[in-house]
Amino acid sequence: MRIEQLYTKCLAEAAYFIESEGEIAVIDPLREVQPYLDLAKEWNGEIKYIFETHFHADFVSGHVDLAKRTGAKIVYGPTAKTNFEAITAEDNQEFKVGKITIKVLHTPGHTPESVTYLLLDENGKETAIFTGDTLFLGDVGRPDLAIKGDLTQYDLAGMLFDSLRNRIMILPDSVTVYPGHGAGSSCGKNMSSETVGTLGEQKQTNYALRANMTREEFIKEVTEGILPPPQYFPKNALMNKNGYESIDEVISKGNTPLEVSEVKRLMEDGVLVLDVRTQEEYIQAAVPNSLFIGLNGTFAMWVGALIENINQPIILVVPEGKEEETVMRLARVGYDNCVGYLKGGMKAWSEAGEFVETIESVSAESIADKIASLPILDVRKPGEYEAEHLENAEHVALDFMLDDLGDLKPNNPYYVHCAGGYRSVIAISLLKQKGFKNLIDIAGGFGAIKKAGIPTTDFVCSSKK
Repeated sequence: MRIEQLYTKCLAEAAYFIESEGEIAVIDPLREVQPYLDLAKEWNGEIKYIFETHFHADFVSGHVDLAKRTGAKIVYGPTAKTNFEAITAEDNQEFKVGKITIKVLHTPGHTPESVTYLLLDENGKETAIFTGDTLFLGDVGRPDLAIKGDLTQYDLAGMLFDSLRNRIMILPDSVTVYPGHGAGSSCGKNMSSETVGTLGEQKQTNYALRANMTREEFIKEVTEGILPPPQYFPKNALMNKNGYESIDEVISKGNTPLEVSEVKRLMEDGVLVLDVRTQEEYIQAAVPNSLFIGLNGTFAMWVGALIENINQPIILVVPEGKEEETVMRLARVGYDNCVGYLKGGMKAWSEAGEFVETIESVSAESIADKIASLPILDVRKPGEYEAEHLENAEHVALDFMLDDLGDLKPNNPYYVHCAGGYRSVIAISLLKQKGFKNLIDIAGGFGAIKKAGIPTTDFVCSSKK
């Protein structure tokens, strides 16, 4: 038996590849299927099953394409209804993969159809659980993503309490826990940066698995402090339930070079220019009215949070050689309507005599003596701001800028910062699209502010808030 965790930092997502006697099970695959086909060939095996822990909201799974390419059966948990051929497994149903067994444990709570897959070795020993978004290391799945009819997040949280106590915590402490996500995902609140652990460790360290925890305490703690989900979550869940266009067709369409004149014409028709270079490159030269979301950060999640229309036509400004990768990473979160990329990049745009936009950027040290009197805009997450911030900072989290700009005034100047410099440039590009004109980036963000010795509020530990 072999188990391979395929972890994608951009989405903080873990897929799993399990092989026994030449038969392979894939759990929660990403949209691009070629890596799974390549690994199956490398392992000299055949993909037999594609197990889905639930209808994912934060990414588009590769289950449909992978099933078409391999003939493997797609498996969902009880109550799941799809618009493509799939097995809706019963609770405790078992599937053979070589000499091992994959047992379905219905663990509703994150969503009604959520399951945990229990791996039994060739001797029937309970060896590992693949928990999807039911149990993370240090946290559990948020219970507010599948609210329908009379079902509330408190109802789902109660289901999750029962699932954890009655299906997972009764398993041996030695069982290995393979979660669906790690730190950085929006599917939970407080996930560990570790991506593999044991159930015994989680019983000792995970707040949601406290032995003396009451149902009421669990519901209160799990539902407190949940930030609103990114706007693309329900759209991805529908794609996972209903099916989608082939990834090969999406990449073929998006990997198309466009001349400057064609880019200008398409922009006039409402096509969005998305610049995925580094923030330093974008600051120095950008296509006017373009949106910056760099590949060097949590790209897919910010695309999903900030591009409201999932069918938005997109033109890329992309580093040479990264065109296909970028189209694929857009498709991971359902943005399938990339129409091409600017051929020759910003050099071609400039040489064609087109206007090049720049952003003023200053170091924290250069404004240290006057920063207390400057109009500061902090775009970090609420928890980051509450923990520590500049006294005079106005706070509007980048996550929610589409819906709420607070008291920001387009004609006012703002010195913008995040934690390290990535999100502040995204925010500036977004605000420029909304008519803001006088925006200055603080290079290096709050980290540079602290390093420069600039006074901030007293640090407040998140556990004390």
